[in-house]
Amino acid sequence: MVDIWSGLVQAFWLVATLDAELLEIALRSLEVTLSALVIASLIALPLAAFLAVRRFRFRRTVIAVLNALMGLPPVVVGLVVYVLLSRAGPLGVLGLLFTPTAMVIAQVIILVPLIASVAHQSIRDLWQEYHDLLISMNVTQGQKIRTLLWDSRRALLTAALAGFGRGIGEVGAIMIVGGNIDHATRVLTTAIALETGKGNFALALALGFVLIALAIAVNLAIHALSRTEREGRW
Repeated sequence: MVDIWSGLVQAFWLVATLDAELLEIALRSLEVTLSALVIASLIALPLAAFLAVRRFRFRRTVIAVLNALMGLPPVVVGLVVYVLLSRAGPLGVLGLLFTPTAMVIAQVIILVPLIASVAHQSIRDLWQEYHDLLISMNVTQGQKIRTLLWDSRRALLTAALAGFGRGIGEVGAIMIVGGNIDHATRVLTTAIALETGKGNFALALALGFVLIALAIAVNLAIHALSRTEREGRW
């Protein structure tokens, strides 16, 4: 209980004084996670809509694989990305290992199946409602996908927020590919792991509280920007 209280006090002090190191780590966490979220959403959302409207031979298999990959162990993703980006790997010449870019790549791989699987269910339900109308209008596959994505944007927001929650709390993969380098690749989760290992529980708790507050703030900001409450769709 003393550690929790000390962590709260220290978290408040770090935020109140706008601690430079904390701001750097928090901003890097947001930068990495939001970058990965945007890229993953650009891949996953059209994929989810495509799987809803298009029938092909291995469609059910692809959907099943996506659902299975939702539970993909992050450390395995980190290991695979590490091997690919290491000097001996096929992409080693790019020099991306132990950089924020490598962390974004790892998070994108983790987030795409999650966002696609969550979004696919919502889009599939909407497609059942819109199917006859869109078929009668003789629209193209691209127009169907764009219509479904736009009209299901509320549900897709939930899918994106689920991806953000998964990404902002990720530690295994980004620890492997980022290396937790101070002033370079250290983010809130890896900093918490480091401070816990050093026995500095108060600071680790402080960073944890800041991480939770950051996640809540981003979620509230996205809901506010989407005007869900104002339009009676909360």
